[in-house]
Amino acid sequence: MSWLMAKVYERTCMAAEKAGLSDWRAGLLAGLEGSVLEVGAGTGLNLTHYPKAVTRLVLSEPDRHMRSALMRKRGAQLARSMEVVDGSLDRLPMGDASFDAVVATLVLCSVTDPARALAEIHRVLRPGGQYVFLEHVAADPHQEPRRYKWQGRIEPFWKRAMDNCHLRRQTDLHIRGAGFDIERMERDSIPKAPPWVRPSVRGIARRAQ
Repeated sequence: MSWLMAKVYERTCMAAEKAGLSDWRAGLLAGLEGSVLEVGAGTGLNLTHYPKAVTRLVLSEPDRHMRSALMRKRGAQLARSMEVVDGSLDRLPMGDASFDAVVATLVLCSVTDPARALAEIHRVLRPGGQYVFLEHVAADPHQEPRRYKWQGRIEPFWKRAMDNCHLRRQTDLHIRGAGFDIERMERDSIPKAPPWVRPSVRGIARRAQ
């Protein structure tokens, strides 16, 4: 089914991107500089938001259909060089302390082991480096009990249809427990997204000096 995801992914995101998600991406990436790794780069929705201060951009994407779409639809349109590599968050093919920043947007919902994925992000960051994140998460069961309940009902079917995407994953707690210094973390509702994927967190964390 990954070939189908590669074909329809941007269409499924279009309403949310136009309603504000694209602006969130731009705001998160605006301060980046130096050597940057984006993990789970998908079809490249972040690419137009990277500032000129980013001197090296490496895009890691394990799915061959997504990589093909990334290179076909985005690579030729950008006046910048970039490296596209086959790399999974289970084990990134990069050395320790290789990057000034790691970017992951709407990625940790579908990895097999969030703790291991975050450990890999931490490993490849240089001391003081930034981890920039945007993830949809589980609804708060106390503040939004109905949404949380519906996420649980939908999740088994959603995971099969959407390449292992979890609706009730508490990614914010995983990030807080992964050894980063949290610079900022904001909880918000993704505009125009399906109701079961609207709860989100975004922000910046750092590997300690």
